[in-house]
Amino acid sequence: MFGQVSDVIEEPHAHPDLELTPRQGQVLELLERGRSTAQIAEELHLSTETVRNHIRHVLRATGAHSRLEAVRDRKRRMLS
Repeated sequence: MFGQVSDVIEEPHAHPDLELTPRQGQVLELLERGRSTAQIAEELHLSTETVRNHIRHVLRATGAHSRLEAVRDRKRRMLS
């Protein structure tokens, strides 16, 4: 039935130190692997606009000004 999310189980993602949704965590991981917006969209079966929206949220959550900065900051956090 539409509107019911009680059956949805959200898996924890690999970025617990950031306030990201599991999908945003997936997008960040794919950015870390060097994927483009189009490649991420294809791999996750999303529209490119949806991927762009996820990337915007990731940038906001990380305080980064670019994808490269978000990836660099994430790698630094992992090393700390």
